[in-house]
Amino acid sequence: MSLIASLPLPVSGSRFRVVYQVLGGDASNETATARARAEDICVEETIEYPPELIPKGGIREHVLGRVESFEPSGVGRYQVVISYADETSGYELPQLINVIFGNISMKPGIRVLALELSGPLLAHFKGPRFGVQGIRERLGVFERPLLTTATKPMGLSATQLAGMAHQLALGGIDIIKDDHGLGNQPFAPFKERVMRTLEAIANANAHTGLRTLYMPNVTGPFEDMLERIHFAKEAGADGLMLIPGLCGLDFMRRVAEDDAISLPMISHPAFIGSYVLDPGFGISHFVLHGQFMRLAGADLSIIPNYVGRFASYTREDCANVARGCLSPMGQFKPIFPAPGGGIEPDSFEDMLKVYGPDVAFLMSSNLHRESPDLAGTVKRLRETLENLAPRSLPNERPA
Repeated sequence: MSLIASLPLPVSGSRFRVVYQVLGGDASNETATARARAEDICVEETIEYPPELIPKGGIREHVLGRVESFEPSGVGRYQVVISYADETSGYELPQLINVIFGNISMKPGIRVLALELSGPLLAHFKGPRFGVQGIRERLGVFERPLLTTATKPMGLSATQLAGMAHQLALGGIDIIKDDHGLGNQPFAPFKERVMRTLEAIANANAHTGLRTLYMPNVTGPFEDMLERIHFAKEAGADGLMLIPGLCGLDFMRRVAEDDAISLPMISHPAFIGSYVLDPGFGISHFVLHGQFMRLAGADLSIIPNYVGRFASYTREDCANVARGCLSPMGQFKPIFPAPGGGIEPDSFEDMLKVYGPDVAFLMSSNLHRESPDLAGTVKRLRETLENLAPRSLPNERPA
């Protein structure tokens, strides 16, 4: 007799769906292997208990994951849709991610392709506070793609970094963020760097009449991050950059939803690239850089670009990121994909076909390679983007 009692459960009947790719085994038994993997996902991500010991009733009918569809999607590959009761998430982001890709992240041949989250579940999350439209309103830029940059390299003093920011703002760059490697090092301490950079950008904005936003990197030890965030807010920062791979997606969500902070958020992908690089395992670009970042409240999601020094990200990968950032997702606002990692101006037109006009190009090193006159370089690049008339370009992103 089972020790698991079959009792009524407080469930609504609403379910969310996760689209997985599962790999088969040898050609002689690949379908059976893939089917077994799909059934294993249902168990591992929910009850983690011998299913044969679960009697008919609430747990078996509602809590155990349910295979909704199982279809071949290529040689040795199958696309599986599994649904879960909304209640398995506890309506909390950490537990939601745990159900989506918890124990199975330690098993091979499984990849998360897409999330289909129910309306009742999404209602428990606020998502991006500003999104594409809110960022554009803050900048007063409504048609062209955005141009962003990072102050670098690590090792410059706070004064030197501020001087660089001043030149970039004089050229009219839209957003300046700290490089992700800038924390609280002794050569450019966090508070001094923020204060000097804000002052430099304010002086430039007063001169040009334009609006350059500054988003410092506030990632750090857990006990310090909220202090840094509130310091940046009180100092006048226009937004914040967090590295969710280091501080956690739910910490980012907590900051994004805090009305006392109420600042735009930009996410940096350091440490999480390993989730997407194996096409047979992990998490898709669409989910990781798009849907997960929106759940965590990011308004801009930095990604490696297919043109540049991150050759492992393909054109199709980047198109899927843009789709994850911009396609409908319940009540959530669309957000900017922010491709970087060696962007060159000659690639603008091609990249606009992939990302569409709602993109924030992140250029740093190549700004410096163009000319020592940073202000002049930024002005030329802004003009280039304005002249491309991106809203008339065909969009190659998948529907």
